[in-house]
Amino acid sequence: MLKPANIKRPSLLNWHLFWGTVFIVSLVWSLQVAGIFSGELVNPGGMTLVWQFLTAAVSPDLSPEFLQLTLNATLKTMSFAVCGTFLSVFFGTFLGLFSSEIWWKSVHPQSARSPRIFWRAILAFPRSIHEALWGVFFVNIFGLDPLVAVVAIALPFGAIVAKVFSDILDETPRNALFAVLNSGVSPAKAFLYTIFPQAFLNLLSYTFYRLECSIRSAAVLGTIGAGGLGYEILLSLQALRYEQVWTLLIALLILTGLTDIWSARLRHELGAPSRLDLNLPSDSPPSSQGGAGGGSDSPPSSQGGAGGGSRSPSPNSQISTHRRISFPQFSAIFAIILIVFSFIYIDADYGKLWSPRTFDLLGGILDDAFPPQFGDLSQLFTLSKQTVAMSILAMTLAGFGGILLSFLASNNLLLPGGILDPIASKSDSKLSWGWIVLIVNRFVLLFSRAVPEPIWALIFLFILFPGILPGAIALGLHNLGILGRLMAEVTENLEQPPLRALASLGADGPKVFLYGILPRTLPSFLAYILYRWEVCIRSTAIVGLVGAGGLGRLLAEQLSSFNYGGLLGTLTIFVGLTVAVDSISNLARRTLR
Repeated sequence: MLKPANIKRPSLLNWHLFWGTVFIVSLVWSLQVAGIFSGELVNPGGMTLVWQFLTAAVSPDLSPEFLQLTLNATLKTMSFAVCGTFLSVFFGTFLGLFSSEIWWKSVHPQSARSPRIFWRAILAFPRSIHEALWGVFFVNIFGLDPLVAVVAIALPFGAIVAKVFSDILDETPRNALFAVLNSGVSPAKAFLYTIFPQAFLNLLSYTFYRLECSIRSAAVLGTIGAGGLGYEILLSLQALRYEQVWTLLIALLILTGLTDIWSARLRHELGAPSRLDLNLPSDSPPSSQGGAGGGSDSPPSSQGGAGGGSRSPSPNSQISTHRRISFPQFSAIFAIILIVFSFIYIDADYGKLWSPRTFDLLGGILDDAFPPQFGDLSQLFTLSKQTVAMSILAMTLAGFGGILLSFLASNNLLLPGGILDPIASKSDSKLSWGWIVLIVNRFVLLFSRAVPEPIWALIFLFILFPGILPGAIALGLHNLGILGRLMAEVTENLEQPPLRALASLGADGPKVFLYGILPRTLPSFLAYILYRWEVCIRSTAIVGLVGAGGLGRLLAEQLSSFNYGGLLGTLTIFVGLTVAVDSISNLARRTLR
């Protein structure tokens, strides 16, 4: 008689339990710091203004003069984003190469770790400071010149691009690289012909993700006087001209939506992975493209997705393909034209970057900043607690909301023929409801991430008393839109045969979701939430600029009073918090895989 296998029960003491406990304790602590359990939070007098703001959405200002102003502001915001993205990707590619382990293993195999750590340490500082703070700093040097917005985006984003690109290069299969190196080819040529072709689609996907982030950042920089949509929104909001605010928000929504559609269509045509690939283990085998954690082997169905459509051309299109320009070729030409137009349109004075006056001003600021002044340590400790609590509350809202809306915004779940409805229904009402749910949720996610965090914060400061709660809600709503779209792409890239096999065995829709979809998507969801937490801790500074509390409020006061010694001390604390959150996030992502 066969004895039953001795299966060892997994221990209850594991990393999942540990991080779950840490999260619950941190959430309760954050709610206490936000004052949820004591004191009044809602300002009833602000409800009238909120109602006026909401009702103005049905009657935006469409006068020819204001539409012309909106168009100019839109072009300026787009140009800021394009120029900043181009420079950040240009410099980030080279810095990412120097920050990657595989490059130094190719150049100096015996000492590959030290140069990588050196470059990453240098890049940690610029990416830890939000672009809005860089913008306020550069205003004091360059004045109200378009150069402020471009440099404020390019500097921190270049450091972020370098970090992400280096991770992509390190995750790319390297057997071909070492084979070519052993044949005597130089490291630069070996990378050009082996690593970069494999990593290209991942790099391209992240470039488009960074462009979307740059559009939002360009709008944020407008609130500090750089111009564009953010500046006009702030002026109209302060003047209580809500009809104009909605016109400008619609323009920002269209700009963000068109970028999203362009990105999705191009990635669909090239078979690229999702916008942001965190190189998590994938259920499906690696694709032949060699990208780290590439997209699903099967393309999205023709019934969903921006830029959806069958990948299999018709016979007629196959015959005439050589006569037409493909979408990737069109995108390349359009991107070149867009970059040239953007640099010409903003007409920034790049000579200020190396002018003697700039170096004199920088020298004076450095003299005033050193040594750093930390002032009241108890105040810094209190504001640091508020900053961390704000980020935890924001990511809790963004995480749970993003997970919920991401499933409703996925094009392969609820639509007829999707995973939860494998038998396509001919019912018009069912077909309509599936599309309505998809479109409404995608619009909610788009609107949520298109509105800059300071604008969300100003709106909630109408009905909430000043503190970290308005800032947490503003950051949560903004990150909800970003996380929801990234998470929806995870669901859309799921390999469908195992899920359809589960349904064929008799499992209904809820069981397929609980036992098939949720377990395979949740690890990626948690990784995205932890990644955005690193970004969110930086963004607490910009909601602090409009009075939402935390270290950002103190930074705004020190910048406006030219207290550079105190500013450097506060920035040191802020960068320390960012590095600590980054370390905790990386540890959690590794242990929860």
